[in-house]
Amino acid sequence: MKELIADIVRAIVDHPDCVEITEITGDYTHVFELRVAPDDRGKVIGRRGTTADAIRTILVACSGKAKRRFLLEIIEEQRSRRVPEREPGEPWHSR
Repeated sequence: MKELIADIVRAIVDHPDCVEITEITGDYTHVFELRVAPDDRGKVIGRRGTTADAIRTILVACSGKAKRRFLLEIIEEQRSRRVPEREPGEPWHSR
């Protein structure tokens, strides 16, 4: 299943080498965490979520035969905010 999701997503995005899928397995549920390049996130989600919904629909169809529930989570990486360095006593607004 992980390979199926990877093949579909790699066909959609501009940076297929940045596609990462992590599988979290439970008793009856498998969660697939999908990470793509920030520029490709909109392509994977699609307008109003249609592309992501289509991928999830395929997972639902496969889950019936496997008697398991498959979930797709598109993970948005938190961008770290780097605080600019300043000299002691220097006001923040001077930059």
